Amino acid sequence: MNKIERLATLNRIRKLSRLMDTAIGIPGTKFRIGLDPIIGLVPGAGDLVDTAFSAYLIYLATQFNLPQKILGKMIYNIGLEAVVGSVPLVGDIFDAFYKSNMRNLALLEAHIEAVEPELAAVAEPIPESIEW
Repeated sequence: MNKIERLATLNRIRKLSRLMDTAIGIPGTKFRIGLDPIIGLVPGAGDLVDTAFSAYLIYLATQFNLPQKILGKMIYNIGLEAVVGSVPLVGDIFDAFYKSNMRNLALLEAHIEAVEPELAAVAEPIPESIEW
């Protein structure tokens, strides 16, 4: 994969992660949610769709030759959100706060910054910061 394709893939991961975790601002607050907790409200199928979508993002991220340790953390984030997210109502609240896709994006960004700083310098910055 050449540099242009890598940059396009990185930007696709960024946009989709934001869509799933931080696309919608809650009026009167600084808190943002994405489609993930909304889709998760659909019993059973919603959490399955969320997990499949997050797995797709991890698949895209694997194209950046991630070390096993980082890949393991990403899978853990998705697995935790899938398990806890399957609990009715409590799981949807957890999904809104945990934001596994943005956590995984941060892991990917840190890896790219260390390995390919020239690619990270050209990519779009993440406007929302997540602290954990």
